[in-house]
Amino acid sequence: MAIGSVGVATVQARVSLRARVGELLDREAWLGPIFVSPALFLLLLLVAYPFCMALYFSVSNAFIGRPSHFIGIRNFINLWGSDAFRQTFQNAFVFTGAAVGFKLVFGLSLAMLLNQQLWFKRLIRGALLLPWVIPTALSTLGWWWMFNSLYSVVNWTGLALGIMDPPGPNWLGQRYYAMTAVVVVNIWRGLPFFLITILAGLVSIPRELYEAAEADGAGPVARFWHVTLPLLKPVLAIVVLFSTIFTFSDFNIVYVLTHGGPINSTHLFATLARQVGLETGRIGEGAAISLYLFPVLMIVVWAQLRFVRKQAY
Repeated sequence: MAIGSVGVATVQARVSLRARVGELLDREAWLGPIFVSPALFLLLLLVAYPFCMALYFSVSNAFIGRPSHFIGIRNFINLWGSDAFRQTFQNAFVFTGAAVGFKLVFGLSLAMLLNQQLWFKRLIRGALLLPWVIPTALSTLGWWWMFNSLYSVVNWTGLALGIMDPPGPNWLGQRYYAMTAVVVVNIWRGLPFFLITILAGLVSIPRELYEAAEADGAGPVARFWHVTLPLLKPVLAIVVLFSTIFTFSDFNIVYVLTHGGPINSTHLFATLARQVGLETGRIGEGAAISLYLFPVLMIVVWAQLRFVRKQAY
């Protein structure tokens, strides 16, 4: 009887403990923090801590292998005396503006095309998503092979079609061709993000609006300007916002294709920060370069979120 009583007591204790845990999980004051805490931990570990370390290094003369000292904002000021940094600052805006602009135009065009009734539409959608699925470094290596000056598939195709003069351009060895190459690869890589998001926005537009506009005599161009585009503006603003952030801070494509060359003509903030901070050992200057991204992206985010709010209200 004593053993049976102990067993019953143990079962009751377990049931009581489960009941108490269930009551706690039913309370929003406990359930919310429990679900948010893993994401908060990752943000603190992978975002907040590196950002604070970058702030600390950027205001010091940190160099690999020697003690660092506080020097204020001298790193940020001295960077403007560097030709490489001034070139990188210009490259970042040219690269981002060209890539985001083309992705917006091509993404909108392809989304409108795939919104129509087409043969093998699902197969085409799946194929167009492949650039987004393939690892960036792996796909960029394929593009490096296609742009290579010795066995360039791009040059071979251009020469075969008669649109290039032999031996063809040195895509990764000349500054303007190199910038064109990295922009093309970034467009190819980021186009599926625009395509699938804009396509979701197009699907959500009621067909009755197009039917009413057509009944009023509006043609395809008028329907696009007065029905499609106004309803897609909030979606386009969000897509452009995220794409601008991703493109401005791009690293893999430029690093794999050109390493920032030739003569710093394709360097972005991330690649130059790596070169200065890790390859030359000037940690403080490298951290300062990487932090120049922060105010620029803050301004871009503020402007685009303000535009989204205007569209929403």
